Amino acid sequence: MPGDCVIGVDLGGTKLLAGLVRRDLTVLQRVYRLAPASDDPEDLLQLVVDDVRELLASGIVAPQDVRGVGVGIPSLVDRAHGVAVSTVHQPFDGVPVRDELQDRLQLPVALDNDANCAVLAEWRGGAAVGCDDVVLLTVGTGIGSGVVSGGQLVRGSTGAATELGHMVVDFDGPLCQGACTNRGCLEALASGSALGREGARLAGQRPGSALARLAGEGHTITGVTVTEQARLGDRAAVEALERVGTLLGVGIANAMNIFNPELVLIGGGVSDAGELLLASARTEARRRARPPSNGARVETARFGAVAGMVGGAVLALEELA
Repeated sequence: MPGDCVIGVDLGGTKLLAGLVRRDLTVLQRVYRLAPASDDPEDLLQLVVDDVRELLASGIVAPQDVRGVGVGIPSLVDRAHGVAVSTVHQPFDGVPVRDELQDRLQLPVALDNDANCAVLAEWRGGAAVGCDDVVLLTVGTGIGSGVVSGGQLVRGSTGAATELGHMVVDFDGPLCQGACTNRGCLEALASGSALGREGARLAGQRPGSALARLAGEGHTITGVTVTEQARLGDRAAVEALERVGTLLGVGIANAMNIFNPELVLIGGGVSDAGELLLASARTEARRRARPPSNGARVETARFGAVAGMVGGAVLALEELA
């Protein structure tokens, strides 16, 4: 039916995923590419425009049957004006992202924080259907978060609420990433980037490990590398995931104590590690959180690494006439 499809876009710290999505959240086509390392927001805006145009030209549906575009960005968003307010991993501060994209695409655009989009996807069509109190942590380059409390998506007075990736879990911890000048943030200790650093550290301490061999061959140890080697049984890689999972569990415990959710979901690329990450996170969260909040389920998000894109589509379906 006309207007039955939208395009969802998830622009993360290092990648862009866009998809043509039906009302029932079936993904008809998707485009994935790495986001360029650039200090110019124009490069990123053009990347979004190019990918949306590619989907519109795919021939899967007529362009006039696409009702609009929903975009999630790794930024605090002034939703009233469609402006990126504060961004850790992309050069979007002060950029009127919504209006820029609408002008170029000649389509209605809805804009929100990427983690808000992710929890929206899980709440409407994923692992959190039927739950009124949910916390989602998207663990990738950084850590984003979205919260549904009492059946409402929590955005705060200016759209800057629930930045759980930047709660401090280690007072004298390492500097955080990107534009964040804080120390000891959950993101600095338990993100995909942190997993890569922990893997590299253990590679230096375990000369007989697969991680050490890869490092010796000149490979960069990333979070993906660690997860791959852990699945193959490398003990150093397993330990790295357990360590990062434990630190993630500290953050989950804080979220349990603050929001008293019935469900905590872990999404983002690092969630691909499954129980290699979640087992230690779940144990630590339940040990630290106070009852009854520590009884919340801790599970992998259904949409996994595509939750932000699907959530962008949900945003468009719900907000664009």
